[in-house]
Amino acid sequence: MKVYGRHPTCNFYLELQKAKEECLTRLKQQESVNPNGTGCKGFWDNISCWDGAEVGQTVTIPCPPVLKTLFNRNGNISINCTADGWSDVFPNITSVCGTETTQDKLVFYMVVKTLYTLGHSLSLIALITGSIILCMFRRLHCTRNYIHLNLFLSFILRAVAVLVKDSVLFSHSTTCSNQPSLVGCRASLVFFHYFIMANFVWLLVEGLYLHTLLLVTFAKNTRFLSYLMIGWGVPALFVFSWILTRHQLEDTDCWERNEHPVPKWVINGPVMFSIMVNFILFISIIRILLQKLRCPDVGGNDQSQYRRLAKSTLLLIPLFGIHYVIFVSLNESLTDYKIFFDLALGSFQGLVVAILYCFLNSEVQYELRRKWQSVCLNCQMAWNSTSQNTCVVRNGSETVVSEATSRTASAMQTETTEL
Repeated sequence: MKVYGRHPTCNFYLELQKAKEECLTRLKQQESVNPNGTGCKGFWDNISCWDGAEVGQTVTIPCPPVLKTLFNRNGNISINCTADGWSDVFPNITSVCGTETTQDKLVFYMVVKTLYTLGHSLSLIALITGSIILCMFRRLHCTRNYIHLNLFLSFILRAVAVLVKDSVLFSHSTTCSNQPSLVGCRASLVFFHYFIMANFVWLLVEGLYLHTLLLVTFAKNTRFLSYLMIGWGVPALFVFSWILTRHQLEDTDCWERNEHPVPKWVINGPVMFSIMVNFILFISIIRILLQKLRCPDVGGNDQSQYRRLAKSTLLLIPLFGIHYVIFVSLNESLTDYKIFFDLALGSFQGLVVAILYCFLNSEVQYELRRKWQSVCLNCQMAWNSTSQNTCVVRNGSETVVSEATSRTASAMQTETTEL
């Protein structure tokens, strides 16, 4: 199977330019054969080539080759030669040879793209800040926060991969020299799928770790290495398998379209599996928390206990990615809702996780307050030291002046006595 070394967008523009040159050459030949011909002259309408015709004739041509390659649709479009010139193309070329995407649909996609770009950007800022805080304070170094750090890193890499993939696939440049190569385009898709899957696997690791803590009294810190292998190693295996199946079964364009079922399930199957396992762990954790709250050793009335349970449940939803269960269960008729909640609102998940598990964490707030008090104390001590030095210098100057004055007065008195 032939693989082109150019970006698909560049291929589209080059094919369009080639079709234009062939059309203009053919029209010049027709004009040289019949220079004084009547009727309508042939022309290029930026995508289709129309031969000349006499008044009253109808010219019918198949869909332009560039649109056939892009949308894989076959059809015919026509145009009439009238006494006033060419008529409009009928039927509409978009409905016959392209996609029937309405203006409302385009606006919807633009809104979704703007929202998830904003969500990933805000998540990037919050996650990077939270990661610096967790790394900066030594008292926050523990297995739980190490797992949080890796989850933060997966969210960061996921946001970067989404933004890079959009800049590569949706580049508005019409110059082929400014387009990325096909290798770079496919590499962006490979990293995109890897970081997406790594993010879902680290959500699963969070669920496994918390479930283990509730079942086992003492968890060894050496287990973190196994979590690390699961979080970053398992996605690498599946993405490598996806690359092989994609190269063998669907090696087309930039690998952005998933039409063959095998590569599609190689990349989507593990993600759906991690979502369902995390949902099972979520239900199990809620059950364990409910049993612990009903224990007679736990104080408080029923209302306060259920309030604590509800708070724990709400905190676990973004950490476990439970909202993705709703998206998996939606059918094809609700695709727009799935796109909106999965892409637009799902992009803010990193921001929510950073706020709940870093900025609102009592240990983090305590360390920040302690650091702030230490900085303020150091500044105050430095200010007091500077003030004392200034007073000492000032008092020393006054002492020197007074000693010089008394010395001068005693000398004058001695001279007076001698006279």
